[in-house]
Order: sequence, then C-alpha cells, then structure tokens
Amino acid sequence: MSIIVQKFGGTSVATPEQRQRVLHHIRKALAEGHQLVVVVSAMGRKGEPYATDTLLSLLNQYGNQIRPRERDLLMSCGEIISASTISSMLNQAEIRCCVLTGGQAGIITNNQHTNAQIITVNPKRILQELEKNQVVIVAGFQGQTTDGEITTLGRGGSDTTATALGAALLASFVDIFTDVEGIMTADPRIVENATQLERVTYTEMCNLAFQGAKVIHPRAVEIAMQSSIPIRVRSTMSDSDGTLVTHMTEIDRQESEVRERTIIGITQMPEVTQIKIRLRQGQYNTQMQVFKAMADQGISVDFISVNPSEIAYTVNDDLAKRAEQILYDMGLEPELCRGCAKVSVVGAGIAGVPGIMAKISEALTEEDIQILQSADSHTTIWVLVHGQDMAKAIRALHQKFHLHQLHYS
Repeated sequence: MSIIVQKFGGTSVATPEQRQRVLHHIRKALAEGHQLVVVVSAMGRKGEPYATDTLLSLLNQYGNQIRPRERDLLMSCGEIISASTISSMLNQAEIRCCVLTGGQAGIITNNQHTNAQIITVNPKRILQELEKNQVVIVAGFQGQTTDGEITTLGRGGSDTTATALGAALLASFVDIFTDVEGIMTADPRIVENATQLERVTYTEMCNLAFQGAKVIHPRAVEIAMQSSIPIRVRSTMSDSDGTLVTHMTEIDRQESEVRERTIIGITQMPEVTQIKIRLRQGQYNTQMQVFKAMADQGISVDFISVNPSEIAYTVNDDLAKRAEQILYDMGLEPELCRGCAKVSVVGAGIAGVPGIMAKISEALTEEDIQILQSADSHTTIWVLVHGQDMAKAIRALHQKFHLHQLHYS
C-alpha cells in the first residue's frame, strides 16, 4: 500500500464544519487504498481560542517574560489539541487512529528553540502504527532534540513537518490542504482573472513562496524537491486535485506537447522601506560596515544593490526607524522611501529569454508606475514600486504576460 501525507492548516481544522471536510478527505484516501499520515496545525488564526498566536497572548499580561524553551512548550500545545480533536472525530467515525507529537513521530531537531531546524527523521514509530492499519495523526510545527526537549519549527512549520515526513516515509505524494483551490498566477484579491495553475516546478514554487505567496512555506518545498516527493496544493472544501508541484521533467512528461514556460506568476511583498546611502569616492569599506551593522542588530536586509557610488537595500517597514538610527549613529545620511512594495515576476523559463525586462518596463511605464529598483535571477525578476502602485503594477504585469490565458491541461 502506498503512503500519502495529508496536511491540514489552521483554517481547515478551525470549525466542526471544516473538520467534517477533513474527515471526508481522510475517508477518500483510505477508500483509494492508501496508508495515511495526517499532519495538523493549531486550530484557526489569531483571536480563536487554540490558535498559536492566541496562546502566546497569554504571556502578555506578564510582560512576555519567558525563555525560548518554555515558549516552545506553550506553542506546541495548539497542534496537540488539534490532533487530539481530529482523533476523537475519527474514533466516532470508527476509523482507527493514533496521535503522535512531533518528537514521537521521529522528528529530531537542533536546539534552536522557536525556530528549530530538522536534523533527521526516524519514521519507525509511524511505520509501526501504519502496520496496525491505523491513521497516524501527527502534531505539526514541532520536533524534539536528541536530549528530549520539545522544539518548534518556526513559520510554516506544519508544512515542513508534512514534507519531511513524506520524504522519510517515501510517500507517493504530500497533500497540503488549505483555504484556496491551488497556486494562482496572482493574488485573486488583486487580479480578478487570475488563473489556477495545474502544475508548477519546485523551483517556481520556492520562488513564489519566497516572494510573498503564502500558500506553502519554501522550506517545505525544498525538502520535497531534495527527495523528489510530489506536492499537491489543494482546497479543503473541494475534491479538486489542486496544483501539482514537481520536477520540470515530470511536468514535460505529462504535457501532450512541450510548452514554453516563461512566466507563471506574479507575487508581491508590501510594506518595505528602501534605504539608499550615497558613497564618496573610495569609500568602499562602508558597504561592509553597513551590512555588518544590520546583521549585528538582527535586521534582515533584502533587494540589495551595490555599486561604487551607492548602496541600496530594503527592510520591513517596522524595522526602518531602527535601521535609520543605526546608520545615523555611524555618521551616514541615509535616504529612506517608506511604504514600498516588491513585485516579483516568476518563471522557470526566464533565464536566457530576451525581452522580459523590456516587457516589464513597458507594462509599468504605460501605467505611469515608477520603478525604484530592480534585480533578476534565473527564475525571477524583481521590481520595487511605491506601495500605492502595487496592485496596479501586478494587474499590468499579469495582463502584459497574458497570464489570464495560462493553462496547462
């Protein structure tokens, strides 16, 4: 029997009605003859009783004074509550199951509490439970150190749990169930005629995720890519197969004819601040000093552009004031442009194709949108625009590259 992993996010397990949809997908997989591992997130989002952010808010009344180790103990509770609740539902439906914490499921991490990295996965206990014809329900987002300490995996941790288990179990595929039908060519809240993609490559999905698409965490995609485990991004509320994430060779094999895959999506990261520092002639060591100062203060920088006369980079808006003060303390005079947005054009076929940047420039110029900064890689071209132009820029680029017509059947 093939093993599949199903991961259900917080919105998928938040209400009794949505949990019935979880039950439906579990029953369907079992009826198809699969052995099943189910990974669950904490129930709901901030403000709902058992969501991780809600649990963390309990600490605010005491000034949030807690060590990372104890914070992990608290944060791990939401997924355990969710897993136990799903177990009760399956028992009522006469589906044999058992619940495992991340550590019991064999997820071994380093000791970096609140943002631990997986060192290895030992699926022995899961395989034993599957041999008993049980559905194995695993609390996502968590693991255990070699000396038994509970850790959490940071943002996107349940996605990472699912693909790490999928890789260790040699699963046929990993289903990531969420509140959208699949991967879209753009945010449908911005672009009305955004199209659902049936297939994307791991590399394309990583770039979409890194550049703002929040459907699946890029770390989870990277794990699946390393082990060649296909991912399907699906809606909990639908029986659609969603979007398949796999290698380009697999996509080509499934296509009736080879299609040029140049651009597959537009995504965005709002609320960033551009910082520019003018350099005097011969002032080369300033580059090193600026980035070292940012790193020493724990400020992550992005969209970096360096030349002999200028340094330019971006930080999140909420870090801009602190970054500005650090630079003033260094005797520099930074120029800040707050409230910007990073818009990314993603596609595995960008490399070596002439005219992509020309089309981007043309689309934005036609809409009177100023490009503040740009950069490119083999699979992505980024442009920085003023925040008020973000939605207009995304729609213009989506139209320019005819993404509303993009469909792989």
